[in-house]
Amino acid sequence: MTLTLAATLAAHRAGKAPAQTIRETYARIAAHADPALFLALRPEGEAVAEAERLAQAGPQGKPLYGVPFAVKDNIDVAGLPTTAACPAFAYTPQRSAFVVERLVAAGAIPIGKTNLDQFATGLVGVRSPYGIPRNALNADLIPGGSSSGSAAAVGAGLVPFALGTDTAGSGRVPAAMNGIVGLKPSLGALSASGLVPACRTLDTISIFALDVADAFAAFAVAQGYDAADAYSRKFPVPALSAPPPGVRIGVPDRLEFFGDAEAEAAFARDVAALRASGFEVVGFEFAPFAEIAQFLYEGPWVAERYAAAKPLIETDPQALHPVTRAIIEGARKFDAVSTFEAFYKLAALKRTTQAAWRDFDVILVPTLPRLYSVEEVLADPVRLNSRLGTYTNFVNLLDLAAIAVPAGMRGDGLPSSLTFIAPAGADGMLAGLAAGVQARSGAPMGATGLMPTPVSQMEAASERIDLVVVGAHLTGLPLNRELTELNARFVREVETTPDYRFYALPGTKPAKPGLLRVGDGEGAAIKAEIWSLDAAGFGAFVAKIPPPLGVGTLRLADGGQAKGFLVEAQATKDAEDITALGGWRAYLARG
Repeated sequence: MTLTLAATLAAHRAGKAPAQTIRETYARIAAHADPALFLALRPEGEAVAEAERLAQAGPQGKPLYGVPFAVKDNIDVAGLPTTAACPAFAYTPQRSAFVVERLVAAGAIPIGKTNLDQFATGLVGVRSPYGIPRNALNADLIPGGSSSGSAAAVGAGLVPFALGTDTAGSGRVPAAMNGIVGLKPSLGALSASGLVPACRTLDTISIFALDVADAFAAFAVAQGYDAADAYSRKFPVPALSAPPPGVRIGVPDRLEFFGDAEAEAAFARDVAALRASGFEVVGFEFAPFAEIAQFLYEGPWVAERYAAAKPLIETDPQALHPVTRAIIEGARKFDAVSTFEAFYKLAALKRTTQAAWRDFDVILVPTLPRLYSVEEVLADPVRLNSRLGTYTNFVNLLDLAAIAVPAGMRGDGLPSSLTFIAPAGADGMLAGLAAGVQARSGAPMGATGLMPTPVSQMEAASERIDLVVVGAHLTGLPLNRELTELNARFVREVETTPDYRFYALPGTKPAKPGLLRVGDGEGAAIKAEIWSLDAAGFGAFVAKIPPPLGVGTLRLADGGQAKGFLVEAQATKDAEDITALGGWRAYLARG
């Protein structure tokens, strides 16, 4: 079944016409029969014609060749109305959002605009005059918001991926509610040009997909610096990376599940599974993070939402959903003095949270504390919405990246969801970590019944070159940044065959070793790491290697071989032979 991005591309490579994929997509949407899901669909003939033109040009240079996708209706798609779920606000843009343009240029085909909590204000998915999109897993449950339609469309298998947005958790909570992946990028990695803002300083477009590989493939295409967006930032081209060895995972010391025993049991089991996989799990004080989370709706940042809706809320307030209006009008109680006071308090709390990162590399939280039904939320709309943001609201205020991923099955047959969080720029590492969790989860993807992509199949189609490193380029050592700055991906830890001698080279800064090939069995197995680079990155890296070091082919204990560091024999004459230590870390530990 071509329900995933990867399967769609494989089918097109095998000869399936993209136009046929588009027709099948429209047929699935019609059969799903949820009038509250899509607020606008492109005419089918128009989308089919685009697919036919794409096929005539061919797939070259089109990494998303013929893949259909949906777009949250606060993101512009040329020719389709943008409503932000408010009919009185609607307009029809002549140009698509920057991110949509990048996806289309890569061969993806937008299908339509999806429902949302009005003005992206809410985590519940029930605050829309167009109705409540049906949860893909259980119609009694809320779809989550504010990106309700995008998450439900992916969870139901209608499109391989969809764009959402995330300010307070709108790209993560709906993912958890629908059993899919929600990738919340580093702020500024995806341009906000063509996005109706909620909180402009904190907004990011997000990506929903059935599995991590698909989400990251779309993210890698969509990312790009946009000079027209004042909040766009220059990040390296994203690369999916396995987590390096020794990653420490921080788990909050106090967790609240608001009476959902299944959620509590599932999280404990999911954390235990990570420990069993070899990760170090450490507790940390969550209180300052929780205090920051409260700022988003209880502090002056709500004034950003007022600024976005100002022309309408001041001329026609009745046009807004009553809950949305009540939240946004709360901005009137904040003045400039209270705003600056909040900034000062946030800065102090940020300093506190920065100290906590000394003890861990990644934060792990439940994506949401409990599942809520539509009936429960309609009866208590504000309080339950706030609860859903318990583990999401602080992330953008602290300039962190995050990804929500299905981690297993709850006792009631619904999927559990974990969110991994790390500092900005760590998108590739987080995705690699999440991919491993999803692959081991045993949880089907959304309501499709399909299982996620094995980690072994997640490498990008573009050819990459493995590089074996044995010294200062190892994870956490002084020159490792020379790899990460070239978007190298950590692959795994390895050992060489016992055919090498290992030396500490004198006079090098930082200290470096030399690996020398000797006769078969005349040396020892030396611990190393494999990192992979694309061809351009590999060339740039090799060009900087100073003599007496160079790159040759290393033989590995697992029977493989790869390019790696070697030293000229002449340079070892005055060097200390440290072969018996078996690796550079052991030499450094010796002091």
